[in-house]
Amino acid sequence: RYLAHLATDRVTIIRTDGDIETRTEIVVVPNDAAEVRRITVTNNSDTTREVELTSYGEIVLAPRDADRAHPAFSNLFVETEWHEWCHAITAARRPRSANEAPVWCAHVLDRGRHRVGEVSFETDRARFLGRGRSTRVPIALESDAPLSGTVGAVLDPIFAIRTRVRLEPGQSESVAF
Repeated sequence: RYLAHLATDRVTIIRTDGDIETRTEIVVVPNDAAEVRRITVTNNSDTTREVELTSYGEIVLAPRDADRAHPAFSNLFVETEWHEWCHAITAARRPRSANEAPVWCAHVLDRGRHRVGEVSFETDRARFLGRGRSTRVPIALESDAPLSGTVGAVLDPIFAIRTRVRLEPGQSESVAF
């Protein structure tokens, strides 16, 4: 089952797969140049379940026309860094000249009550997707292993953060990216 609600202030997507219901709320905060995605997972089964949630986002830190014309060139100037203390990946675009202002962005995972294990992350698109694959069937989702934790000046930078929640029967838990 899949249902989407579009409103002026948010998009809500509700999906049911077997005994697991997922509710995703997407809100844009224009004054802060931010987007928040809150995923609420509900366990409608009679047994305790562990559910893994993995975010994924493309990084673009160049003007739109420059990125469309030469995305690979624009990516050469992006460096990523992991901040364990706040579960955040930051990406910064190195200025190409003294007159260019530095540009950066962040992808953050909130801290939750029912998290299981360590949070893992990835910033290398090739490692996340795998050779010859797309975002529809990335290799990173075929295993429950942690993401590789690659950071720095990768060829094609992305944001990906993975966390796991444990849900008792009938329990819901929210995670925000």
